[in-house]
Amino acid sequence: MQIFSYLCSRFARKRFMIPQEDIRNIFFLGIGGIGMSALARYFHHDGYSVAGYDRTPSDLTRELEAEGIAVTYEDDPEIINHPSSIINPTNTLVVRTPAVPDDSRLYTYLREQGYDIRKRAEVLGLVTRQKKALCVAGTHGKTTTSTMIAHLLHPVNAFLGGISMNYHTNVLIAPESEYVVVEADEYDRSFHHLTPFISVVTAVDADHLDIYGTPEAYRDAFAHYTSLITGALVMKHGIELKPRLQSGVKLYTYGVMDNGQGTTDNGLPDFYADNIRVKEGQIYFDFHTPSGTIQNLQLGVPVWVNIENAVAALAVAYVVGADLSTLNAQLSTFKGVWRRFNIHVNTPKVAYIDDYAHHPQEIETAIRSIRKLFPERRLIGVFQPHLYTRTRDFAEGFKTVLGTLDECVLLPIYPAREKPIPGVTSEMLGGRVMEKKDLVQYLQERAAQSKEPVVILTVGAGDIDRLVPDITNALS
Repeated sequence: MQIFSYLCSRFARKRFMIPQEDIRNIFFLGIGGIGMSALARYFHHDGYSVAGYDRTPSDLTRELEAEGIAVTYEDDPEIINHPSSIINPTNTLVVRTPAVPDDSRLYTYLREQGYDIRKRAEVLGLVTRQKKALCVAGTHGKTTTSTMIAHLLHPVNAFLGGISMNYHTNVLIAPESEYVVVEADEYDRSFHHLTPFISVVTAVDADHLDIYGTPEAYRDAFAHYTSLITGALVMKHGIELKPRLQSGVKLYTYGVMDNGQGTTDNGLPDFYADNIRVKEGQIYFDFHTPSGTIQNLQLGVPVWVNIENAVAALAVAYVVGADLSTLNAQLSTFKGVWRRFNIHVNTPKVAYIDDYAHHPQEIETAIRSIRKLFPERRLIGVFQPHLYTRTRDFAEGFKTVLGTLDECVLLPIYPAREKPIPGVTSEMLGGRVMEKKDLVQYLQERAAQSKEPVVILTVGAGDIDRLVPDITNALS
């Protein structure tokens, strides 16, 4: 339990209320979240009694239960108050995600009983002080890039924002490694709790305006984040960010030079890909570093947007001194991340792709990648808007990018932590709106009726992923 001894010493500065030798249990409010479940697995592996609450069962919570982690789906203090419960304020730390509302009965009870309750970001931030943290921040590409870094440097510790298709998990544990790979989430300024040794910043396109208010405030949060870096910043070439680096912290840029695209008035980036080519369904490129070029790298997941993600990941590997002779073999075996441009069906008649995209820029990137992969096919897109505030704030952007589809289908807004906002609905984005229960049959019929090959794309960060198996079966 050396991890928690370290955390306790740090928490002591913040009125940590439990003597470190007494801590036995960690209870997660919202344990089914991708980030929370990674922390739960990490501490469970370290020998703590780990349990948690989530609103509904999922594949992830069932996996946690199979690993020996107790999960309850009842928002009822009785599970804590029960005589058989070993959880109490003297031996239990509570970790909370903002997805659990303030009026949760469990959360209210734990507060009233004096439990020490910490945000997930606080706990993760303290882990980043224990090892050299390789963090990935940015509006887009965080999960794929961080998972690529973990794969290139494997074995390594990693907290991932998705399920790695190589390792079938969202957390990697390697006690012998001095590094930990972390996805740096900007929501609620969570990434300000981290201490990055090296960080990538992929993009600063405005998002989470319910938290930040303005695009300028959003970018300013990233600028502050860069001031926390202790080793090096690897920043996307040309993005609208003015870093506030500490003295001695190195700055590198990266990008993709695709037929002349990607260059700026500032010249070439420090790391970049060029000579990009497609051969027998695979993507190859040359990777340029400050000290030379590695030719004919093969992209493990042949999706155009992953070239940029790969360059960022390769740059981090270079900066930490990885063996460059192994990078091609590692990159070519990268299998991707669940719900990051996963191709579930690919026949001459129909292809089906699912992606987590939930921001206009992300959806545009997914559509652009599909147009390159399947240039002659009709593209039917299904989008489930995520959050009323995001739908309201980016309505015009969504409407514009969804208008580039050959056919657009919309599901009702997935509210997550939010209450409805009058006048904010999926209808305001254009396209046909239907309920989830009707979607699978509709897509099956559209594919069967089409006289030309089609690509069906589902995107969104809500619960649209629950339909992926049924859609796959219907289109196979």
